[in-house]
Amino acid sequence: MQNELDKIRAEALAATTTASSIEEVEEIRIQYLGRKGALTQILRSLGNIPPEERSSVGKLSNRYKVEIETAIEEKRTSLSRTGSEELVRKQWIDVTLDAPAATTQERLGRIHPISQIQYEIEDILTSMGFEIHDGPEVETDYYNFEALNIPKHHPARDMQDTFWTEDGNLLRTHTSAIQVRAMEKVKPPFRVVGPGRVFRYESTDASHENTFYQVEGMMVDRDITVSHLIYVMKKLLQEIFHRDVAVRLRPGYFPFVEPGFELDIHCLICDGAGCSVCKQSGWVELLPCGLVHPNVLRMGGINPDEWSGFAFGLGLNRLAMMKYGINDIRHFLSGDIRFLKQF
Repeated sequence: MQNELDKIRAEALAATTTASSIEEVEEIRIQYLGRKGALTQILRSLGNIPPEERSSVGKLSNRYKVEIETAIEEKRTSLSRTGSEELVRKQWIDVTLDAPAATTQERLGRIHPISQIQYEIEDILTSMGFEIHDGPEVETDYYNFEALNIPKHHPARDMQDTFWTEDGNLLRTHTSAIQVRAMEKVKPPFRVVGPGRVFRYESTDASHENTFYQVEGMMVDRDITVSHLIYVMKKLLQEIFHRDVAVRLRPGYFPFVEPGFELDIHCLICDGAGCSVCKQSGWVELLPCGLVHPNVLRMGGINPDEWSGFAFGLGLNRLAMMKYGINDIRHFLSGDIRFLKQF
């Protein structure tokens, strides 16, 4: 009986070693360890073996069974790993790569239209003596509201307008916070500009988004007046659009400026005829502006009796819409390659 057991063990281990597929390994398991397998039959026939041999045959059979089971499991694991690696090697693709393009030109990346116009505005303003500053997108209540003369009861602090975080901070609603941070770093006279992404908790339509881009500027010097503001704004728009652009000033309330204005631009999409972008009015609200409120200067450590200034906030999305003839602000964040390839 021992010779027969040794033979079964040797055959099973040899067959397992040379098996080349998981299916073949399963056939070996059935052949030797299945219900009608060779080793199983010996275990079931222990009752027919003389008592003096039964114990030794049983122990040897169980030991060989464990050896064969272990060899089969190791072989199955090895074949499974090899099969997976081969499948990965044959079918692996880098999903971050662009699809094959017909020409080199189609494979070239493009600068987003918002970035294009931001770089252009930065070039224009730096040529006029402005310095570029930056600030965090997650701001504190102090820099976003309090230091800009926006009191606790102001509706801009409502949950309907602002994304608040659980720790009491917020996603900045304007890049005016950069102006406050700039006043802490530089001394007048100065000209600073702060571009960046801002967030508003509001519904979207053709001319409104909950995430958009601004560039806000401030000039502080002696005896600054509204005429200085108008000149810089008109000069900036002329350089951007490479032509004279019709603008209008409307009185507007902003806590951080006094007096405050809304500067509108003649709609370049419909040439004033009326469309979804200008809401059929022929004009598009482009930027708030005004003379810096004395309280804001004080919060920045500047004496308003000695210094004055103007500030403005320019919406880059709407400006890009006017410049490139884009009829829906939601295209900018759509991720649509077809849209981006146009620029």
